Amino acid sequence: MRVDNAPTETYADIGGLEDQIQEIKEAVELPLTRPELYEDIGINPPKGVILYGVPGTGKTLLAKAVANSTSATFLRVTGSELIQKYSGEGPRLVRELFKAATELAPAIIFIDEIDAVGSKRYEAHSGGEREIQRTMLELLNQLDGFDTHPQVKVVMATNRIEALDPALIRPGRIDRKIEFPLPSMATKKHIFGIHTGKMTLATDVDIELLIRDHDDLSGADIK
Repeated sequence: MRVDNAPTETYADIGGLEDQIQEIKEAVELPLTRPELYEDIGINPPKGVILYGVPGTGKTLLAKAVANSTSATFLRVTGSELIQKYSGEGPRLVRELFKAATELAPAIIFIDEIDAVGSKRYEAHSGGEREIQRTMLELLNQLDGFDTHPQVKVVMATNRIEALDPALIRPGRIDRKIEFPLPSMATKKHIFGIHTGKMTLATDVDIELLIRDHDDLSGADIK
């Protein structure tokens, strides 16, 4: 688990993704900074969000940017870090993660590559598989018990949302699903502009031609 009290990434560092930025503002930023907006109309704010899409499309960057915008403590862990060799270690790490978030609130828990521990459950045939299932069940338990901690939000990310257990991403646990597609032509130009803004480019550099010749570029590829 890595704890960052002040991520430096901002929305301005993100090329495009206007829709995704707006969605995470509504689902994470506003509940942390303006909870009275939800109280006034008598509804519960979203508890958790999952960001999904191909690698390199800005999921982690957006999670850091919303933590920056809310001044929330950013606790980051990958799903594979929650898979432990010894029985009971994975569930213990999950409990420690949520306990730390409560103590450091306002906080955002970011679980990257959640599919490593949150995939659809089948009959477990080995000790390792059973430990993964126990870790998953503890994660569900923590999500269910978080109604009393409105200053903690959970953001998960995956490249394979179709592989996730439906119990993990049902409403009441994960209330918003935000897709991250490969960037459009205009968005790619925007991303190039962000990363080359302080550079002096040679006169023969044709960014538009470069983009057209590589239509499968992600934001990470461009960087």
